[in-house]
Amino acid sequence: MSTLQEPARTNRADVLRFVLYSAIGIFMFFVPVTIGGKSTIPLDHIVTWLRENVGAAVPYYALAVILAGTVFPFVTGSWRASPVKMVFALLNILGLVVGCALVFGVGPDWLMAKDMGPFLFNSLVIPVGLIVPIGAVFLALLIGYGLMEFIGVFLQPVMRPVWRTPGRSAIDAVASFVGSYSLALLLTDRVYREGRYTAREAAIIATGFSTVSASFMVIVAKALDLMDHWLLYFWLALVVTFLVTAITVRIPPLSRIPDDPYPGVEHQPEKLVTGLRFHHAWAEARGALHTAPSLGRNVWDNLRDGLRMAMSILPSILSIGLLGLVLARYTPIFDWLGYLFVPFAWIVGLPEPLLAGKASATGIAEMFLPATLVAGQDSLVLRLVIAIVCVSAIIFFSALVPSILATEIPVSIRSLVVIWFERVALTILIATPLVRLLT
Repeated sequence: MSTLQEPARTNRADVLRFVLYSAIGIFMFFVPVTIGGKSTIPLDHIVTWLRENVGAAVPYYALAVILAGTVFPFVTGSWRASPVKMVFALLNILGLVVGCALVFGVGPDWLMAKDMGPFLFNSLVIPVGLIVPIGAVFLALLIGYGLMEFIGVFLQPVMRPVWRTPGRSAIDAVASFVGSYSLALLLTDRVYREGRYTAREAAIIATGFSTVSASFMVIVAKALDLMDHWLLYFWLALVVTFLVTAITVRIPPLSRIPDDPYPGVEHQPEKLVTGLRFHHAWAEARGALHTAPSLGRNVWDNLRDGLRMAMSILPSILSIGLLGLVLARYTPIFDWLGYLFVPFAWIVGLPEPLLAGKASATGIAEMFLPATLVAGQDSLVLRLVIAIVCVSAIIFFSALVPSILATEIPVSIRSLVVIWFERVALTILIATPLVRLLT
Protein backbone atom coordinates (compact mmCIF):
# COMPACT_ATOMS: atom_id res chain seq x y z
CA MET A 1 0.00 0.00 0.00
CA SER A 2 1.33 3.42 -0.88
CA THR A 3 0.36 4.86 2.47
CA LEU A 4 2.79 2.50 4.14
CA GLN A 5 5.70 3.10 1.84
CA GLU A 6 8.78 4.72 3.26
CA PRO A 7 8.99 8.46 2.62
CA ALA A 8 11.27 9.47 -0.22
CA ARG A 9 13.84 11.39 1.79
CA THR A 10 16.32 9.33 3.79
CA ASN A 11 19.17 10.96 5.70
CA ARG A 12 21.14 10.74 8.89
CA ALA A 13 19.34 13.76 10.32
CA ASP A 14 16.09 11.74 10.51
CA VAL A 15 17.79 8.93 12.41
CA LEU A 16 19.56 11.38 14.72
CA ARG A 17 16.40 13.35 15.56
CA PHE A 18 14.37 10.19 16.13
CA VAL A 19 16.97 8.49 18.32
CA LEU A 20 18.08 11.57 20.27
CA TYR A 21 14.66 13.10 20.98
CA SER A 22 13.05 9.73 21.74
CA ALA A 23 15.93 8.70 24.01
CA ILE A 24 15.68 11.93 26.02
CA GLY A 25 11.90 11.53 26.32
CA ILE A 26 12.16 7.88 27.38
CA PHE A 27 14.88 8.70 29.90
CA MET A 28 12.90 11.54 31.49
CA PHE A 29 9.66 9.54 31.83
CA PHE A 30 10.54 5.86 32.04
CA VAL A 31 14.04 5.31 33.51
CA PRO A 32 14.22 5.34 37.33
CA VAL A 33 17.38 6.98 38.65
CA THR A 34 18.61 6.91 42.25
CA ILE A 35 19.67 10.32 43.56
CA GLY A 36 20.11 11.02 47.25
CA GLY A 37 18.74 7.61 48.14
CA LYS A 38 15.49 8.22 46.22
CA SER A 39 14.75 6.10 43.14
CA THR A 40 12.31 7.71 40.71
CA ILE A 41 12.14 9.05 37.16
CA PRO A 42 14.32 12.09 36.30
CA LEU A 43 11.26 14.30 35.85
CA ASP A 44 10.29 13.66 39.47
CA HIS A 45 13.87 14.45 40.56
CA ILE A 46 13.61 17.83 38.81
CA VAL A 47 10.39 18.63 40.66
CA THR A 48 11.94 17.51 43.96
CA TRP A 49 15.00 19.69 43.32
CA LEU A 50 12.79 22.71 42.65
CA ARG A 51 10.78 22.13 45.82
CA GLU A 52 13.95 21.80 47.89
CA ASN A 53 15.85 24.76 46.40
CA VAL A 54 13.12 27.30 45.72
CA GLY A 55 10.63 25.91 48.19
CA ALA A 56 9.65 29.26 49.69
CA ALA A 57 8.53 30.56 46.29
CA VAL A 58 6.67 27.42 45.16
CA PRO A 59 3.44 28.03 47.16
CA TYR A 60 3.21 31.54 45.68
CA TYR A 61 3.80 30.15 42.19
CA ALA A 62 0.98 27.65 42.77
CA LEU A 63 -1.27 30.43 44.05
CA ALA A 64 -0.48 32.51 40.96
CA VAL A 65 -1.47 29.58 38.73
CA ILE A 66 -4.70 29.16 40.72
CA LEU A 67 -5.44 32.89 40.35
CA ALA A 68 -4.80 32.73 36.59
CA GLY A 69 -6.99 29.63 36.27
CA THR A 70 -9.81 31.32 38.19
CA VAL A 71 -9.72 34.53 36.16
CA PHE A 72 -9.18 32.95 32.73
CA PRO A 73 -12.74 31.61 32.15
CA PHE A 74 -14.24 35.02 32.97
CA VAL A 75 -11.75 36.91 30.78
CA THR A 76 -12.36 34.62 27.78
CA GLY A 77 -16.08 34.20 28.45
CA SER A 78 -15.74 30.40 28.35
CA TRP A 79 -17.63 30.13 31.65
CA ARG A 80 -20.83 30.80 29.69
CA ALA A 81 -20.28 27.86 27.31
CA SER A 82 -22.28 25.35 29.36
CA PRO A 83 -23.82 24.86 32.81
CA VAL A 84 -20.92 22.55 33.76
CA LYS A 85 -18.32 25.19 32.85
CA MET A 86 -20.30 27.77 34.79
CA VAL A 87 -20.31 25.57 37.91
CA PHE A 88 -16.59 24.91 37.59
CA ALA A 89 -15.85 28.60 37.12
CA LEU A 90 -17.64 29.30 40.41
CA LEU A 91 -15.87 26.38 42.10
CA ASN A 92 -12.57 27.88 40.93
CA ILE A 93 -13.37 30.96 43.02
CA LEU A 94 -13.77 28.69 46.04
CA GLY A 95 -10.44 27.06 45.17
CA LEU A 96 -8.77 30.47 45.02
CA VAL A 97 -10.17 31.41 48.45
CA VAL A 98 -8.96 28.10 49.91
CA GLY A 99 -5.55 28.56 48.27
CA CYS A 100 -5.14 32.03 49.77
CA ALA A 101 -6.13 30.71 53.20
CA LEU A 102 -3.57 27.90 53.01
CA VAL A 103 -0.69 29.98 51.64
CA PHE A 104 -1.16 32.80 54.15
CA GLY A 105 -2.08 30.48 57.05
CA VAL A 106 -5.43 32.06 57.79
CA GLY A 107 -8.43 29.79 58.08
CA PRO A 108 -10.60 27.62 60.33
CA ASP A 109 -9.01 24.76 62.25
CA TRP A 110 -10.81 22.07 60.24
CA LEU A 111 -9.33 23.46 57.00
CA MET A 112 -5.84 23.67 58.49
CA ALA A 113 -5.92 20.06 59.73
CA LYS A 114 -2.95 18.15 58.32
CA ASP A 115 -5.07 15.71 56.31
CA MET A 116 -7.38 18.36 54.85
CA GLY A 117 -6.21 21.60 53.24
CA PRO A 118 -2.44 21.09 53.71
CA PHE A 119 -2.72 17.55 52.30
CA LEU A 120 -4.44 18.82 49.15
CA PHE A 121 -2.03 21.72 48.72
CA ASN A 122 1.26 19.98 49.50
CA SER A 123 0.56 16.50 48.13
CA LEU A 124 -1.52 17.39 45.06
CA VAL A 125 -1.55 21.07 44.11
CA ILE A 126 2.19 21.75 44.26
CA PRO A 127 3.35 18.47 42.61
CA VAL A 128 0.77 18.77 39.81
CA GLY A 129 1.46 22.48 39.39
CA LEU A 130 5.14 21.76 38.85
CA ILE A 131 5.15 18.45 37.03
CA VAL A 132 2.56 19.30 34.36
CA PRO A 133 4.30 22.35 32.83
CA ILE A 134 7.82 20.92 33.26
CA GLY A 135 6.76 17.51 31.99
CA ALA A 136 5.05 19.14 29.01
CA VAL A 137 8.45 20.33 27.77
CA PHE A 138 9.80 16.79 27.62
CA LEU A 139 6.46 15.48 26.41
CA ALA A 140 7.21 17.29 23.15
CA LEU A 141 10.12 14.89 22.63
CA LEU A 142 8.09 11.82 23.57
CA ILE A 143 5.12 12.33 21.26
CA GLY A 144 6.24 14.72 18.54
CA TYR A 145 9.03 12.95 16.68
CA GLY A 146 7.83 9.49 15.71
CA LEU A 147 8.20 7.38 18.86
CA MET A 148 4.45 6.87 19.33
CA GLU A 149 4.04 5.82 15.71
CA PHE A 150 7.08 3.52 15.84
CA ILE A 151 5.99 1.68 18.99
CA GLY A 152 2.35 1.71 17.91
CA VAL A 153 3.03 -0.52 14.91
CA PHE A 154 4.55 -3.24 17.11
CA LEU A 155 1.78 -3.09 19.74
CA GLN A 156 -1.19 -3.03 17.37
CA PRO A 157 -1.83 -6.80 17.78
CA VAL A 158 -2.24 -6.29 21.55
CA MET A 159 -3.81 -2.86 22.12
CA ARG A 160 -6.58 -2.97 19.50
CA PRO A 161 -8.06 -6.43 20.26
CA VAL A 162 -7.78 -6.17 24.05
CA TRP A 163 -8.41 -2.51 24.84
CA ARG A 164 -9.81 -1.20 21.52
CA THR A 165 -7.22 1.54 21.34
CA PRO A 166 -4.39 2.16 18.85
CA GLY A 167 -0.98 0.63 19.43
CA ARG A 168 0.41 4.12 20.07
CA SER A 169 -1.73 4.34 23.24
CA ALA A 170 0.73 2.00 24.97
CA ILE A 171 2.86 5.10 25.59
CA ASP A 172 -0.03 6.59 27.58
CA ALA A 173 -0.45 3.45 29.63
CA VAL A 174 3.21 3.28 30.62
CA ALA A 175 3.45 7.04 31.21
CA SER A 176 0.79 6.82 33.90
CA PHE A 177 2.38 3.98 35.84
CA VAL A 178 5.91 5.36 35.88
CA GLY A 179 5.15 9.06 35.61
CA SER A 180 1.96 10.98 36.28
CA TYR A 181 -1.71 10.66 35.35
CA SER A 182 -1.84 14.41 34.77
CA LEU A 183 0.92 14.20 32.19
CA ALA A 184 -0.64 11.13 30.61
CA LEU A 185 -3.91 13.07 30.28
CA LEU A 186 -2.05 15.98 28.75
CA LEU A 187 -0.54 13.54 26.25
CA THR A 188 -3.93 11.96 25.51
CA ASP A 189 -5.63 15.31 25.06
CA ARG A 190 -2.91 16.56 22.73
CA VAL A 191 -3.02 13.43 20.53
CA TYR A 192 -6.85 13.52 20.47
CA ARG A 193 -6.90 17.15 19.35
CA GLU A 194 -4.41 16.29 16.61
CA GLY A 195 -6.83 13.67 15.23
CA ARG A 196 -4.74 10.62 16.17
CA TYR A 197 -7.30 9.35 18.72
CA THR A 198 -11.07 9.27 18.36
CA ALA A 199 -13.34 10.49 21.16
CA ARG A 200 -13.97 6.94 22.36
CA GLU A 201 -10.29 6.01 22.24
CA ALA A 202 -9.32 9.13 24.20
CA ALA A 203 -12.03 8.41 26.80
CA ILE A 204 -10.88 4.79 27.16
CA ILE A 205 -7.27 5.88 27.66
CA ALA A 206 -8.20 8.66 30.11
CA THR A 207 -10.39 6.45 32.29
CA GLY A 208 -8.60 3.12 31.79
CA PHE A 209 -4.88 3.86 31.83
CA SER A 210 -4.43 7.25 33.56
CA THR A 211 -3.98 5.88 37.05
CA VAL A 212 -1.64 7.01 39.80
CA SER A 213 2.11 6.57 39.37
CA ALA A 214 4.26 3.84 40.83
CA SER A 215 5.84 6.35 43.19
CA PHE A 216 2.44 7.08 44.72
CA MET A 217 1.76 3.35 44.95
CA VAL A 218 4.75 3.19 47.29
CA ILE A 219 2.96 5.63 49.61
CA VAL A 220 -0.12 3.37 49.63
CA ALA A 221 2.02 0.29 50.25
CA LYS A 222 3.78 1.94 53.18
CA ALA A 223 0.50 3.09 54.72
CA LEU A 224 -0.87 -0.46 54.56
CA ASP A 225 2.37 -2.16 55.64
CA LEU A 226 2.75 -3.93 52.29
CA MET A 227 6.36 -3.12 51.42
CA ASP A 228 7.31 -6.73 52.20
CA HIS A 229 4.93 -7.66 49.38
CA TRP A 230 5.82 -4.74 47.07
CA LEU A 231 6.45 -6.69 43.85
CA LEU A 232 3.29 -8.73 44.32
CA TYR A 233 1.29 -5.58 44.95
CA PHE A 234 2.77 -3.67 42.01
CA TRP A 235 2.20 -6.40 39.43
CA LEU A 236 -1.23 -7.34 40.72
CA ALA A 237 -2.28 -3.68 40.60
CA LEU A 238 -1.01 -3.36 37.03
CA VAL A 239 -2.64 -6.60 35.83
CA VAL A 240 -5.96 -5.97 37.57
CA THR A 241 -6.12 -2.37 36.36
CA PHE A 242 -5.66 -3.40 32.74
CA LEU A 243 -8.02 -6.40 33.05
CA VAL A 244 -10.73 -4.13 34.41
CA THR A 245 -10.14 -1.69 31.54
CA ALA A 246 -10.49 -4.53 29.02
CA ILE A 247 -14.00 -5.12 30.42
CA THR A 248 -15.17 -1.51 30.84
CA VAL A 249 -14.36 -0.66 27.21
CA ARG A 250 -17.01 -3.19 26.16
CA ILE A 251 -19.86 -1.89 28.31
CA PRO A 252 -21.63 1.48 28.63
CA PRO A 253 -20.88 4.29 29.04
CA LEU A 254 -17.51 3.88 27.28
CA SER A 255 -18.90 1.62 24.54
CA ARG A 256 -21.47 4.28 23.62
CA ILE A 257 -19.11 7.24 23.20
CA PRO A 258 -18.98 8.16 19.49
CA ASP A 259 -15.91 6.86 17.67
CA ASP A 260 -15.40 10.26 16.03
CA PRO A 261 -12.31 12.49 15.76
CA TYR A 262 -11.95 15.87 17.43
CA PRO A 263 -14.40 18.35 15.83
CA GLY A 264 -12.93 20.11 12.84
CA VAL A 265 -9.83 17.92 12.68
CA GLU A 266 -9.12 15.25 10.09
CA HIS A 267 -8.83 11.77 11.59
CA GLN A 268 -5.38 10.18 11.32
CA PRO A 269 -6.07 6.53 12.16
CA GLU A 270 -3.32 4.05 12.76
CA LYS A 271 -2.76 2.01 9.59
CA LEU A 272 -3.25 -1.74 9.95
CA VAL A 273 0.05 -3.60 9.60
CA THR A 274 0.27 -7.38 9.21
CA GLY A 275 3.90 -7.93 8.20
CA LEU A 276 7.33 -6.31 7.88
CA ARG A 277 6.63 -4.47 11.13
CA PHE A 278 10.02 -2.83 11.51
CA HIS A 279 9.88 -1.44 7.97
CA HIS A 280 6.38 -0.06 8.50
CA ALA A 281 7.21 1.22 12.00
CA TRP A 282 10.16 3.21 10.66
CA ALA A 283 8.08 4.51 7.74
CA GLU A 284 5.42 5.74 10.16
CA ALA A 285 8.03 7.32 12.43
CA ARG A 286 9.71 9.12 9.53
CA GLY A 287 6.35 10.34 8.28
CA ALA A 288 5.76 11.91 11.71
CA LEU A 289 9.26 13.39 11.70
CA HIS A 290 8.70 15.11 8.37
CA THR A 291 5.47 16.75 9.49
CA ALA A 292 6.68 17.65 13.00
CA PRO A 293 7.21 21.32 13.88
CA SER A 294 10.61 22.61 14.92
CA LEU A 295 11.81 21.61 18.37
CA GLY A 296 11.40 25.15 19.72
CA ARG A 297 7.85 25.47 18.42
CA ASN A 298 6.89 22.01 19.68
CA VAL A 299 8.29 22.68 23.15
CA TRP A 300 6.51 26.04 23.31
CA ASP A 301 3.15 24.54 22.23
CA ASN A 302 3.44 21.77 24.84
CA LEU A 303 4.54 24.19 27.57
CA ARG A 304 1.57 26.44 26.79
CA ASP A 305 -0.80 23.45 26.93
CA GLY A 306 0.78 22.32 30.20
CA LEU A 307 0.34 25.72 31.81
CA ARG A 308 -3.28 25.92 30.65
CA MET A 309 -3.97 22.47 32.03
CA ALA A 310 -2.36 23.36 35.37
CA MET A 311 -4.49 26.52 35.47
CA SER A 312 -7.61 24.40 35.00
CA ILE A 313 -6.67 21.65 37.43
CA LEU A 314 -5.26 23.44 40.49
CA PRO A 315 -8.34 25.51 41.48
CA SER A 316 -10.52 22.40 41.07
CA ILE A 317 -8.29 20.31 43.31
CA LEU A 318 -8.76 22.82 46.12
CA SER A 319 -12.53 23.11 45.60
CA ILE A 320 -13.82 19.71 44.45
CA GLY A 321 -11.10 17.84 46.32
CA LEU A 322 -11.84 19.69 49.54
CA LEU A 323 -15.59 19.10 49.21
CA GLY A 324 -14.90 15.38 48.76
CA LEU A 325 -12.70 15.22 51.86
CA VAL A 326 -15.28 17.14 53.89
CA LEU A 327 -18.03 14.74 52.81
CA ALA A 328 -15.83 11.77 53.68
CA ARG A 329 -15.01 13.08 57.16
CA TYR A 330 -18.16 14.84 58.30
CA THR A 331 -21.07 13.05 56.60
CA PRO A 332 -22.28 9.44 56.34
CA ILE A 333 -22.52 9.58 52.54
CA PHE A 334 -19.64 7.17 52.01
CA ASP A 335 -21.11 4.77 54.58
CA TRP A 336 -24.20 4.67 52.38
CA LEU A 337 -22.20 4.38 49.15
CA GLY A 338 -20.20 1.59 50.74
CA TYR A 339 -23.28 -0.65 50.85
CA LEU A 340 -23.20 -0.73 47.03
CA PHE A 341 -19.95 -2.70 47.17
CA VAL A 342 -20.73 -4.98 50.10
CA PRO A 343 -22.41 -7.64 47.88
CA PHE A 344 -19.33 -7.82 45.65
CA ALA A 345 -17.02 -8.14 48.66
CA TRP A 346 -19.29 -10.81 50.15
CA ILE A 347 -19.51 -12.85 46.93
CA VAL A 348 -15.73 -13.28 46.72
CA GLY A 349 -15.29 -13.72 50.48
CA LEU A 350 -13.33 -10.54 51.12
CA PRO A 351 -12.76 -10.14 54.89
CA GLU A 352 -14.72 -7.37 56.64
CA PRO A 353 -17.11 -6.74 53.69
CA LEU A 354 -18.74 -3.71 55.35
CA LEU A 355 -15.38 -2.06 56.00
CA ALA A 356 -14.17 -3.02 52.53
CA GLY A 357 -17.28 -1.47 50.97
CA LYS A 358 -16.94 1.81 52.85
CA ALA A 359 -13.21 2.03 52.16
CA SER A 360 -13.77 1.40 48.45
CA ALA A 361 -16.48 4.08 48.30
CA THR A 362 -14.24 6.80 49.76
CA GLY A 363 -11.87 6.42 46.82
CA ILE A 364 -14.10 8.56 44.61
CA ALA A 365 -13.20 11.56 46.79
CA GLU A 366 -9.44 10.87 47.00
CA MET A 367 -7.55 7.75 45.94
CA PHE A 368 -5.58 7.56 49.19
CA LEU A 369 -8.64 7.52 51.48
CA PRO A 370 -9.39 3.77 51.16
CA ALA A 371 -5.91 3.01 52.48
CA THR A 372 -6.46 5.15 55.58
CA LEU A 373 -9.61 3.23 56.50
CA VAL A 374 -8.08 -0.26 56.42
CA ALA A 375 -4.61 0.63 57.73
CA GLY A 376 -3.76 -1.53 60.73
CA GLN A 377 -6.16 -4.35 59.81
CA ASP A 378 -4.83 -7.86 60.43
CA SER A 379 -6.04 -9.32 57.13
CA LEU A 380 -3.33 -9.21 54.43
CA VAL A 381 -5.97 -10.08 51.82
CA LEU A 382 -8.11 -7.08 52.78
CA ARG A 383 -5.15 -4.68 52.79
CA LEU A 384 -3.86 -5.92 49.43
CA VAL A 385 -7.27 -5.77 47.73
CA ILE A 386 -7.98 -2.25 48.99
CA ALA A 387 -4.48 -1.17 47.95
CA ILE A 388 -5.27 -2.44 44.44
CA VAL A 389 -8.63 -0.61 44.50
CA CYS A 390 -6.72 2.63 45.21
CA VAL A 391 -4.95 2.19 41.88
CA SER A 392 -7.46 0.39 39.69
CA ALA A 393 -10.47 2.60 40.47
CA ILE A 394 -8.66 5.46 38.66
CA ILE A 395 -11.52 7.99 38.99
CA PHE A 396 -11.27 10.36 41.98
CA PHE A 397 -12.58 13.88 42.42
CA SER A 398 -9.66 15.44 44.27
CA ALA A 399 -7.49 15.56 41.14
CA LEU A 400 -8.20 13.15 38.27
CA VAL A 401 -11.76 14.31 37.54
CA PRO A 402 -10.71 17.99 37.35
CA SER A 403 -7.79 16.91 35.17
CA ILE A 404 -10.07 15.11 32.71
CA LEU A 405 -12.57 17.97 32.68
CA ALA A 406 -9.72 20.37 31.92
CA THR A 407 -9.15 18.54 28.62
CA GLU A 408 -11.26 18.29 25.46
CA ILE A 409 -11.89 14.58 26.07
CA PRO A 410 -15.71 14.14 25.90
CA VAL A 411 -16.55 12.36 29.17
CA SER A 412 -19.29 13.77 31.41
CA ILE A 413 -19.22 13.77 35.21
CA ARG A 414 -22.13 11.32 35.23
CA SER A 415 -20.20 8.93 32.99
CA LEU A 416 -17.11 9.25 35.17
CA VAL A 417 -19.11 8.27 38.26
CA VAL A 418 -20.61 5.24 36.46
CA ILE A 419 -17.17 4.18 35.21
CA TRP A 420 -15.79 4.55 38.75
CA PHE A 421 -18.51 2.25 40.13
CA GLU A 422 -17.86 -0.33 37.41
CA ARG A 423 -14.13 -0.26 38.02
CA VAL A 424 -14.38 -0.63 41.81
CA ALA A 425 -16.88 -3.50 41.60
CA LEU A 426 -14.83 -5.33 38.95
CA THR A 427 -11.59 -4.74 40.87
CA ILE A 428 -13.01 -6.36 44.01
CA LEU A 429 -14.29 -9.33 41.99
CA ILE A 430 -11.04 -9.87 40.10
CA ALA A 431 -8.42 -8.90 42.70
CA THR A 432 -9.73 -10.89 45.68
CA PRO A 433 -9.38 -14.37 44.11
CA LEU A 434 -5.96 -13.44 42.70
CA VAL A 435 -4.75 -12.18 46.10
CA ARG A 436 -6.04 -15.32 47.84
CA LEU A 437 -4.31 -17.49 45.23
CA LEU A 438 -0.95 -15.73 45.51
CA THR A 439 -0.70 -15.11 49.29
